[in-house]
Amino acid sequence: MTRQHVTFPCEGETLVGTIDRETATHATGLLIVSGGNELRSGAWSGQAQLAARLAAEGNPVFRYDRRGVGDSGGKNQTFRRSGPDIAAALAAFRNAAPQLSRIVAFGNCDAAASLMLNAPGLAVDALVLANPWTIDGEEAPQAMPASAIRNRYIEKLKNPREVWRLLSGGVNLAKLAKGLRSATTASPSPAGLVEEMKTGLAGFAGNATILLATRDRTAQMFAEQWDAADPRIKRIDSGSHSFSDDAARAWLHARLIEVLRP
Repeated sequence: MTRQHVTFPCEGETLVGTIDRETATHATGLLIVSGGNELRSGAWSGQAQLAARLAAEGNPVFRYDRRGVGDSGGKNQTFRRSGPDIAAALAAFRNAAPQLSRIVAFGNCDAAASLMLNAPGLAVDALVLANPWTIDGEEAPQAMPASAIRNRYIEKLKNPREVWRLLSGGVNLAKLAKGLRSATTASPSPAGLVEEMKTGLAGFAGNATILLATRDRTAQMFAEQWDAADPRIKRIDSGSHSFSDDAARAWLHARLIEVLRP
């Protein structure tokens, strides 16, 4: 497996990307779009490791730093305005690997949201969207989503010690009532962002897969605003937002392989 660093232009700025590949490769490549202000290596180098593994298995992988992040120049445009960065990275990927006939784009968190917002104009064949961000900004709200509160109470009721505390008067009933009200009230819909994501994804001509780590707070907020019966959703019982534990990492790899080699 070889790893090559490349530079490419984006609206007058210079961006830096990395392509991993084998000499003999499949005709499908993966573009990794980083979430938040994350470097192209990913949290705990998770994206770099994922790219190396997929490339060693024959699928070229391209990842990059968007403007104002990591090695790339310019001002950080945030996920809301990172469409030109994605388009520039795609062009650089195709230029570096002209043998590719098919490209899949993968993003986690607000990178998934950005891919959804820009989906209609993206020159890719499929999308893999993990734990999509649903807050119209870059900071998570302090309040826990209702689904997380419900899961917390369900886990407590499975614990005989917690049940005994309730029956013996060891639980603050006023606090419990407040928690139960929160658990039955859906989080307020973000101002327009989710609807824009739905519209963007509806305008995408290719296939899309949505991956959710069900105990991750960001995934729970997304699930509250999305159709739970959407057949594009695949779930893993994990609290790892970046799929960093062994089981979640293996699951993510398997889901990507399904899309890369349909």
